[in-house]
Amino acid sequence: MSKDGNPLLLLDNSTMYVLGKGTYKIEPMTFAEAKAIIDMFGEEDVLRCYTDSAIDKVMHDYVGVEHRNFPRKTIARMRAGQQAIAFKEYIAPSETQPIIDLDPGAQAQKIQNVYVFCEFITRMI
Repeated sequence: MSKDGNPLLLLDNSTMYVLGKGTYKIEPMTFAEAKAIIDMFGEEDVLRCYTDSAIDKVMHDYVGVEHRNFPRKTIARMRAGQQAIAFKEYIAPSETQPIIDLDPGAQAQKIQNVYVFCEFITRMI
């Protein structure tokens, strides 16, 4: 367990409700910083609270976190002193809509751009 007994929480857009009332420090972070922080914690000291399974792919393929079996858990709210990394997804409409011809008669069209960024969150009180 982490020094203060609070596991590191991994969040996504749909689990930001865990912030609730309180005072928080929220800092943007790079993927390299997110990886370094997650790597500092043991497998049992990290809780996957996110609901979007695409975050697993982002963590492993883009952030570079090795595959570990972090337990999944629903958390009602963060505790004072607890930390979290939020993988926030931002979806923007595509400025261009290229069309790709697939099988005869089938086409695929780009409709949006998906971006992911990270924030480091600490509940102060």
